[in-house]
Amino acid sequence: MTVREILKMGDARLLRMAEPVLAFDTPELHALLADLRDTMAAANGAGIAAPQIGVNLQVVIFGSTRVNPRYPDRELVPPTVLINPVITPMGSDEAQAWEGCLSVPGLRALVPRCSRVRYTGFNERGQPLDRTVEGFHALVVQHECDHLIGKLFPMRVRDFTQFGFTEVLFPGISAAEDD
Repeated sequence: MTVREILKMGDARLLRMAEPVLAFDTPELHALLADLRDTMAAANGAGIAAPQIGVNLQVVIFGSTRVNPRYPDRELVPPTVLINPVITPMGSDEAQAWEGCLSVPGLRALVPRCSRVRYTGFNERGQPLDRTVEGFHALVVQHECDHLIGKLFPMRVRDFTQFGFTEVLFPGISAAEDD
């Protein structure tokens, strides 16, 4: 298990379309998931996608059993491994929320997202997942799955007056907790 380098915005590998996982419950997949967990924990991430560590596969993890210091006022999202995801909006309602990203350190923006989504995919053993979620959970899964189609949150920003440095916008969150 290793804390891996997180690619930063500007690295062309973050703009690729990720490839589907073809084999589940393999030593290689379990090693990737361990590295993602260690990297996410070391960076205080709410989630992380395989492309963020340079692995071009449709794998994301997100959630935690404890409050995230980067998002201290947000509800807990159950720890989840999601492979080969499909996200389906459940209605046309949108919500805007402040987002940051481990690949865009030190910056936050107000980002519009679908309020309620259904996501399907598989866990690491190839067992199907099917959840309908809203709130922070919906935001996190949409954000992480965007990495699988080469999108970073600044690409979704509509109002750039609501985009800036975390230390200015949220002075209670230290730079060490945000990077």
